[in-house]
Amino acid sequence: MSLSPAWKVTTQQQRLFSGNNVLIFGLLLTALVFVFLLNIAIGSIKISLPEVASIIINRIQDESVNSTIVWQIRLPRSVSAVLGGSAIAVAGLMFQIFFRNPIVDSYVLGVSSGSTLIMALFLLGGFTMGMSTLSHYFMFLGAFFGALIITAVILLFAYKARSAVTLLVIGLMIGYLCSAATGVLMTFAENEKVKGFMIWTMGSFAGFTWEQVRLLIFLGIPFLFLALAISKPLNAFLLGEDYAKSMGVNIKLFRIFIIMVSSVLTAAVTAFAGPVAFIGMAVPHIARLVLRTSDNRVLIPATILFGGIITAICDLIARTIVAPTELNISSVTSFFGVPIVIWLLLNRRTVL
Repeated sequence: MSLSPAWKVTTQQQRLFSGNNVLIFGLLLTALVFVFLLNIAIGSIKISLPEVASIIINRIQDESVNSTIVWQIRLPRSVSAVLGGSAIAVAGLMFQIFFRNPIVDSYVLGVSSGSTLIMALFLLGGFTMGMSTLSHYFMFLGAFFGALIITAVILLFAYKARSAVTLLVIGLMIGYLCSAATGVLMTFAENEKVKGFMIWTMGSFAGFTWEQVRLLIFLGIPFLFLALAISKPLNAFLLGEDYAKSMGVNIKLFRIFIIMVSSVLTAAVTAFAGPVAFIGMAVPHIARLVLRTSDNRVLIPATILFGGIITAICDLIARTIVAPTELNISSVTSFFGVPIVIWLLLNRRTVL
């Protein structure tokens, strides 16, 4: 597999914050703030952008309808969509670098399959651990724990496997095993339970509470900073393991670190919102095309911003385009991501 020039880090020293990059990042930040406020303003009850900004900035939390809608419904959902999209996009970028393959995403190693299997045990198999009802926290912990189990298995293989391709195949096989177990549970489950489970597997940021948002922030923000912290070693790793070794990178530990950071970012979002399709695959390419670079010191923060913007837009479309019915977010992100993947396949000579 060869890599296109767009995937190679240029040998010439480039200024990270050139005038062009500053302009792009300024526009991205402005777009992120605008989309974030727009996501809060638009809904069955429309609230003007100035009023939304005033409610948030002045922390108006009275008993008025608009204040309740902003603070209890739309603001936590918007925060989770932005942060969740950023996490999924960065995880996808890191996996693309790890496997040197532009058409893998944040779910390539079967992390989401672990979450899905645990959720299937809860929702389809009736495993309630003796509780009469399953709380959101318990379901999150179960789904997150399932994802971490798969991550631990993958990390074990990552320490032994010499080839990234071997690791990729192992991840896919583990994902198939989890999917097979989930399929068995679906076969014997009641139709209503299957319907609820299928809705979860399509992904949604609906119903996020502030407690869930805090957990997502607690897990997401530190690991996004860890991804930023290893941007320089990622540049060396992108040029090949031999080159990275010559630059002093411990390849075995670094491979494990990449998988750990990417998997935790993926697991944190999947456990709350379910799998969110195509964001991890498509967004890194958009960042590369816009910035015309593969320097991860620039690309990772751009991917964070693009991931937040695009996921927030998709979430807004999902809940408004056929209102009062709400689409699952993966339905919208698939319409967004599929053309990009097809374009990549048609131009594989210049991409792969």
